[in-house]
Amino acid sequence: MTMDRRSIFRFGALAGATALAAPSIMMRAAHAQSPARPDVTNAGFHRFRLGDFEVTILLDGMLPFDGPHPIFGADREAAEVAALMEENFLPTDRMLGQFNPVLVNTGTEVILFDTGNGPEGREQGTGRLPERIVASGYAPSDVTVVAISHLHADHINGLMEAGQPTFANARYVVGRAEWDFWATADLTGTPAAGHQQAIQAKAIPLIERMTFIEAGQPVAAGVSSLGAAGHTPGHLAFMLESGGHNLLLTGDTANHFVASLQRPDWEVAFDMDRSDAAATRRRIFGMLAAERMPFIGYHMPHPALGYVEPFGDGFRYVPVSYQFLL
Repeated sequence: MTMDRRSIFRFGALAGATALAAPSIMMRAAHAQSPARPDVTNAGFHRFRLGDFEVTILLDGMLPFDGPHPIFGADREAAEVAALMEENFLPTDRMLGQFNPVLVNTGTEVILFDTGNGPEGREQGTGRLPERIVASGYAPSDVTVVAISHLHADHINGLMEAGQPTFANARYVVGRAEWDFWATADLTGTPAAGHQQAIQAKAIPLIERMTFIEAGQPVAAGVSSLGAAGHTPGHLAFMLESGGHNLLLTGDTANHFVASLQRPDWEVAFDMDRSDAAATRRRIFGMLAAERMPFIGYHMPHPALGYVEPFGDGFRYVPVSYQFLL
């Protein structure tokens, strides 16, 4: 059998095409026989060091719901809010709420900042803080201090489990202005009534173990409080300082990493005093941007750790990559 040069090339091309097609056919067959894997989320915690402090961000859970408008930008047209979401590659009619308590081991104290949605949130996929603490290598009984940014239910429902303190060995730190407001205000028939009921069920039983602080007072060595009112009347942020490094826990100063930061003046339905909340956002995130200081936001996308930079008339969220791993 003889082949001229043209036949050799035709034969080679055919053989090559067959060889290339065969693995593709085999791969399709293999994929068809491979069962789909169940949905998998991340491990639920993120750990790094800040000076001598060990910081662990714990994902209490995620909750999808309709939005952002009118929860965010209620004072704006829906189309304006939708356009901002589209500019940032986000859906215009659905959003994902995320809840990020923080555990800080200072070497002398194990401090938990906020406690998540508790057992009331479990049917909807939140309230996972206790299991996430265990997964991270700690136990709820290791917590020595629980510091509360404010008394909304998604920050305090995790204080109690089945009528017993979740953090049996802890003392509790709450802002005096925050406590006094919720203890005296008549919120019957308002959207805030549910938070007041949570306080009765979850916080009042622990009052003998509570310390009430003014904004600016310390929580522990290396941990101070900072007034951030507006979201609630006594809302606090917390500053961590160790080994020449600073990080701010902003709590609910901003509730959405795009809407609340790029448009800090937009009204937010969750804010009790919307004017004060907008002014606080500008003050707090203006300081963070000017000092290039990292922060953890309770509702930022997990692991909720990042920076902000000036952006237009507001700020742009810059999530961390490997800054804290080196």
